[in-house]
Amino acid sequence: MGMAGGGKDSLIGVVHRVAAQMDGDIELVCGAFSSTRQKARESGLDLRLPPDRVYNTYREMFRREAKLAASQRMDFVSIVTPNNMHYPVSMAALDGGFHVVCEKPMTLTLDEAQNLARKINQTGRLFCVTHNLTGIRMVREAREMVAGGSLGRVRRVVVEHPQGWLASRLETTGHKQAAWRTDPRRMGASGCISDIGEHCAFLAEYVTGSPVSEVSADLTTFVKGRPLDDDGSVLLRFGNGSTGVLWVSQIAVGEMHGLRMRVYGEKGTVEWRESDANALRIVWADRPTEVIRRVSPSSPGMDAGGMPLPGGRLDSRLDSFAVIYRSFAKTVGQVLSGQEVAPEEYGFPGVKEGTRGVLFLEAVRESVHSQAKWIKVGS
Repeated sequence: MGMAGGGKDSLIGVVHRVAAQMDGDIELVCGAFSSTRQKARESGLDLRLPPDRVYNTYREMFRREAKLAASQRMDFVSIVTPNNMHYPVSMAALDGGFHVVCEKPMTLTLDEAQNLARKINQTGRLFCVTHNLTGIRMVREAREMVAGGSLGRVRRVVVEHPQGWLASRLETTGHKQAAWRTDPRRMGASGCISDIGEHCAFLAEYVTGSPVSEVSADLTTFVKGRPLDDDGSVLLRFGNGSTGVLWVSQIAVGEMHGLRMRVYGEKGTVEWRESDANALRIVWADRPTEVIRRVSPSSPGMDAGGMPLPGGRLDSRLDSFAVIYRSFAKTVGQVLSGQEVAPEEYGFPGVKEGTRGVLFLEAVRESVHSQAKWIKVGS
């Protein structure tokens, strides 16, 4: 693995590196860790990489890595830059012949997403978007419950992710993460709804197995002087006829990472929350409430996609990223050995899921500026 971004002071870079290398299938061999040359070099030294495998730019990395023998060069790049760089780095990596793992949002616009999809198809390279919630075992269990009909017909979905870390203008204090996440040039046209709202929309679609078909949105910027939204509510309509509500906030004082989802069906309700990620709470209409807890890799309903460690031993986010990387590494290995792998067998989110996120965000933004009650989410 090579890495674009994720250098010193990066929040998500270290998560990706640790998760990717957790079970020994992936080795970090090179990187272009920062747009600042000195920071890029210092980051490479901190990671004990050979100086000649630490690059000043991502283009230099792809050019020089491509000249190395196949046994030495990186097989794929992990892109953990600010949002505005996801698209150009992905395109350059694919042109260079490398597989790609990319943070969300996949791109800033639908045109970029469509161009990227065409490039992936032309090059035949693997592409993964790290919608890591698919790697959480109990989220997968909830999805199986819905698909199996245990809850009956789904009627309503409620998903929320309140945070409080941007309740004041932290971006003016030199805080790196706050600075780029509130900067339209690097973040894109949306703030809070893009940063954490896309995760919520993806979670709702993944668990219910039904796409969001229409939205009615309200985005607000509460902190004076901030150019992007820091709180948002979205009414949802799903393709299966169910309805929902999504609330995200980064100005909810006292909240840290309050990601929570409830799916209400005719026969029962399933609830999952990140603060207790190894458990599902199921409330039945006609029998006592149940709590299903992940105990071990062999727990009922758990597939083989998780990490081989007992429940409760790992942070859910780190564990979930590790599951995504594990699936990706397996597929890369198959491709490198000459096997043909169908997209439905990949086991990780790809360009289709990344494009869904972009379509959701564009519909939300259109809704905010429209007098129409409902805005359709494109397909």
